[in-house]
Amino acid sequence: MAHSLIQRRREAERARVEAYELSLRHVSQRTRPPPDFQNAINEARHGFEAAIVRDASAWKPRMKTRDAARLRLAAARYLFARYPVAEHLEQVWIDGAGLGADEIVLRKRWYVVAAGGGSLYGAGAAAWLSRKEVHAFLNPLGNVGFEAAIWQAIARSYANDPSVALRIARTRIAQTPRAEHGFWREVVRFFCAHPTTVEEMDDLHDYLAACYRRDPEFSLKGRSLVSLGRQMREWHRDLEAIARIEAARRRAEAVRNRARGLAVDPVDEAWRGTTIADWSWSTSSKDRAKREEYVVVQLRTAADLVAETRGMRHCVASYATKCIAGQASIWSLRRRASGDVHRLLTIELDRRSRAVQVRGFANRPPLAEERKILERWAQARGIVLL
Repeated sequence: MAHSLIQRRREAERARVEAYELSLRHVSQRTRPPPDFQNAINEARHGFEAAIVRDASAWKPRMKTRDAARLRLAAARYLFARYPVAEHLEQVWIDGAGLGADEIVLRKRWYVVAAGGGSLYGAGAAAWLSRKEVHAFLNPLGNVGFEAAIWQAIARSYANDPSVALRIARTRIAQTPRAEHGFWREVVRFFCAHPTTVEEMDDLHDYLAACYRRDPEFSLKGRSLVSLGRQMREWHRDLEAIARIEAARRRAEAVRNRARGLAVDPVDEAWRGTTIADWSWSTSSKDRAKREEYVVVQLRTAADLVAETRGMRHCVASYATKCIAGQASIWSLRRRASGDVHRLLTIELDRRSRAVQVRGFANRPPLAEERKILERWAQARGIVLL
């Protein structure tokens, strides 16, 4: 039986009320719990009870934040700090992602000692830094990270020009293992005596790291930037030759396996790589002929890396071992237009999805327009651009 006009109006009114109440439930804020100050105190004091300078129970911060990291840092300042310290020493209380347990303890201990007015040199920094360098580490030039502050301090002990030290701190030298500090200290001294750009130092970093792996006694004495550049280019050519020979060997092995009736493995076996998906973005031009598509693809085979090396004229092929071991992933930003594909940038991501290297043709830095595309990709895939 059909509803009357009055019944339909009442049902429509009831539906409007229900929809309004539903929207109110969606936008209404739930009561949030208060900041957990006690947990912040417990996390900060753990392992460093002997260094506490204030009564933990008397901490009454006027903070509204519920961010556990910010609360933890505030608790550490209250418990241990007699004096303010640089930001790179405080960072470990905020974010220890990617750091081993021993490294976290070391950085927290350095903070506690420095903030309490103790001797960082006597607390273990002497293993890597001189007294003069410890002072430079505690008072860095600009806003730098923990490792960059160490290498900036070392560079400042060799260079009179602060800009040279700042450039060295921005290179990949700041990512080298502590066990190799002796060799890379010599490299820093060399670059202080032969100043150059961050890009050239990064290029030489890969070559010098390979030399040190091959010969732990490798030295820079008697060398120059010109001679190192020449040797690095020869090394690049050697890498390409090795890749071609290795590819030919795998193809020959596959042919022999077929003749024997054995299972044939793929010639260019891909490594697992990171789980981040490839990405693409197209401009909004209505004219298809003028429309451009930008793609960022992961390079997961030796052939892809060698092709990228050849096309971009840099040494990314030497990163295959890191990629296979899961220590890094290599990505290529390319532009597709009118049926042609142009390589623009090569990107290295570390295990924490941070873009630790971005290079264009012949290792040039990214252009402004390319940087905008990178930022789109980073936002879409959760990448951190350094």
